[in-house]
Amino acid sequence: MSINRAATRSRPNAQHRCGRSVWLLGGVICALSLTAAHAELQLTFKEGAPKDLFSITNVGHCVLGAGVMEIDLAGSAAGLIFDTTGRGAGVDVFQPFEVVRGAAYLSETSLPRDGDTVVRLVLTEFASGGEIAFTIDVDDTQPLSELGQIRVSGAEIEGASVRLTEANKPMVQAAFTSSATAVLRAPECAP
Repeated sequence: MSINRAATRSRPNAQHRCGRSVWLLGGVICALSLTAAHAELQLTFKEGAPKDLFSITNVGHCVLGAGVMEIDLAGSAAGLIFDTTGRGAGVDVFQPFEVVRGAAYLSETSLPRDGDTVVRLVLTEFASGGEIAFTIDVDDTQPLSELGQIRVSGAEIEGASVRLTEANKPMVQAAFTSSATAVLRAPECAP
């Protein structure tokens, strides 16, 4: 038996398409690695004027089932709070909670009161590639801070956390980094 060299030369990119390939009798058999798919959520905080923006994107490979997500500022480096009214804990400018993208992925929201540190989002199924974004005002509670109390840097939100609980699955959580992002890897997707 001979190996068909022409077939081998005509498929120079076969390895790139398959990842790992095995050459057998002039043909290519792709060796696929079997890995479980996950819904992976990427959260981003963007300081803005007059509104700050939280964005949650499902960058994973499958639909995230219904569940509850909490964004908790309590562990943040600068003692961050939500400033939702003109009276109370916040400083100067305030903004109420407002969903600007992805309302279809939310069945309910527990609106934070002025000075609260937690916003609770009740999610419906959250499609791969889907995004939820909301605006609100976030202030820090440090008397002397990097950008003043009404603006928040990435270093100041570092340590804030996000928790996700889906029915019949263990809770998962992640923390915001100094780049004002958090990546939350959900449990394996349902078959």
